Amino acid sequence: MKKHLCSLCNNETIEYAKTRKKNYLFCPYCNSVQMDPSFYISLENEKKRYELHNNDISDLGYQNFVKPITSFVTDNISTDSLGLDFGAGHGPVISEILKSKGYKIKIYDPFFHNDLSLLDSKYDFIISCEVIEHFHNPEKEFKLLRSLLNPNSKLILMTDPFKSTTDFSKWYYKNDETHVFFYTKQTFQYIKENYDFLNVEIYNRLIIFET
Repeated sequence: MKKHLCSLCNNETIEYAKTRKKNYLFCPYCNSVQMDPSFYISLENEKKRYELHNNDISDLGYQNFVKPITSFVTDNISTDSLGLDFGAGHGPVISEILKSKGYKIKIYDPFFHNDLSLLDSKYDFIISCEVIEHFHNPEKEFKLLRSLLNPNSKLILMTDPFKSTTDFSKWYYKNDETHVFFYTKQTFQYIKENYDFLNVEIYNRLIIFET
């Protein structure tokens, strides 16, 4: 297998797994697992996959799924703060829920809400739900996210962290062909220490970085 550098920390990865006709790599430096880039699907097919997502504001199941984020925001962030929903998709449910509670929040998505002017502003909080596992270039994306935050601000993420005790070949989360980068608790610590965050807290699927 051709050698690849980690797309987050630029260190050399090692072979990790071959499953569902795709190769996966492990980075021993930041403890991430990532799909071999030669198996990425095209951006066109990636967009088609996202268009299948049924993110309906009236869907109680989806409202409950995103509740860790919406509850964290309402419990910890004031309504006079400016937020950004980064990677909102074509149905920005979280933003609609928070707007209904009086929050000011902008919506950005490279496929569906590609308003690049929003990336010239600063925010008091950024939410990114089930997005970071799609990053083809997490180094670039985390540098961008950090640059968009004011001091004393929060980056609020949801993903499913990978655990060393998990059987990767049976792990459901890697079966989505658009999921290409997987984070462990150690990976989040690496991001905290190398992307100028002051703190990181991990609550199961909810990850909070603080500036």
